[in-house]
Amino acid sequence: MTIAGTGTFRSRLKKILGVMIPILITQLCITGMSLFDTVMSGHAGTVQLARVAIGTNVWMPVFTGLNGILQALTPIVANYRGARQFQKISGAVVSGLALACALAVTVIVAGSQLLPRILDTMSLAPEVRTVAFRYLGFVAWGILPLFCANILRSFVDTMGYTQVTMRLFILTMPVNACMNYIFIFGKLGAPAMGGPGAGVGTAITCWMLFLSFALLVLRLQVFRDFHVFRTSGFSFRHIREHLRIGIPMGLAIFLETSFFGVECLLVSRFGTVVVAANQAAMSFCNMLYMVPLSFSLSLTIIVGAYVGARDFVQAKAYADTGRLSNILIGAFFGCCLFLGRGLIARLYTADPSLMDPIMHFLTFAVAFQFFDSTAAPIQGVLRGYKDVKATFYSALAAYWGIALPFGLFLDHGLHKGPDGYWLGLITGIFFSAAFLSLRLRYMEKKKKRLSEAASLFLSTANGQWSMVSGR
Repeated sequence: MTIAGTGTFRSRLKKILGVMIPILITQLCITGMSLFDTVMSGHAGTVQLARVAIGTNVWMPVFTGLNGILQALTPIVANYRGARQFQKISGAVVSGLALACALAVTVIVAGSQLLPRILDTMSLAPEVRTVAFRYLGFVAWGILPLFCANILRSFVDTMGYTQVTMRLFILTMPVNACMNYIFIFGKLGAPAMGGPGAGVGTAITCWMLFLSFALLVLRLQVFRDFHVFRTSGFSFRHIREHLRIGIPMGLAIFLETSFFGVECLLVSRFGTVVVAANQAAMSFCNMLYMVPLSFSLSLTIIVGAYVGARDFVQAKAYADTGRLSNILIGAFFGCCLFLGRGLIARLYTADPSLMDPIMHFLTFAVAFQFFDSTAAPIQGVLRGYKDVKATFYSALAAYWGIALPFGLFLDHGLHKGPDGYWLGLITGIFFSAAFLSLRLRYMEKKKKRLSEAASLFLSTANGQWSMVSGR
């Protein structure tokens, strides 16, 4: 398969994978660090695990939403890089760092005022509330470096050095595990803090990650020339552009992550076995989602660079390659989920009474992950075009306009129980994938018309100039 002037499907896929695989490994490392907090807290006691889990559920929707705002730097830098406007990249990065600092301070101040009230609404036992509050208090010390590290990560990744980010996160994982071990269990003279010790370990890891990225961009020649810490490059124009792109991105991610929290609460009335089985099936889907998510992030970088260069033919070719690849991957994962349901269920439990419900929900997961794999790369492509409002409206409609109302109707109206929420989710994701596909088609046609109009204008202008010169 070849599109004129774009190379072969194989060559394009190879380029996408070159960017995507390090991103995938990085995402798995991030997931692994969260897993360390949970598992190591669990070894400190079941109560400690419950307390950390409550703190994590409060923090994660906030973090993922705000991190979505920070990720807007990726399409911005990709467009500047493609247009070879390198002088604007440093201003975008230093302005992004300023925004990250402002968001971090806002979260810390707001959290100190609102967190006690949020925990009070959960009707927690006093000791659980205290430990959850302490855990989040220690995590707060790592918010500023974490947000700044994410800005620098977006810069490094978008410049094409995703392998550098991958190596940093691989090195960060054992640091996080060691810090957790020291402060949770009280080693090397540190106090045994239990669950809150995971918050200390996370904060220290965030500072080390930020300092590593800062040292990287200051020392390596390929990054040093951009002077991303030079405050003279700061501009409110960059801040406005970052927020214009980032707020819809952050809201879209927040709408998605918060929906799954609500879905878990709605399913909880069906009993412990159903909740556990539902969570097991959903967690396995989340792990599989790392692949289309990494494709999405890599397509934002690649397509964004070609859009910045106004090479819309290449942008479409790479978008088509990424979309087709993910459809094939989604079909493969679907077959694995359906045929391997029993094996997957045994990974979570040896209890026969729990295995059948997990296998049952994994059947629904086949369709869910396929449509999710179809929609994710399109989101990445649209972000490469800086078209982020479409992804926001898609998330709002898919999760809160279709999936939740339809799931409630199937549950309470047709008495489908927890199956109704899976069917609602599948329906919402299907319409999201269809809407995003139509939106991408519209954007590609629009850019094609603009490109053709610009080419016609240039050819006409050159013809007129030739006539004048001939005289």
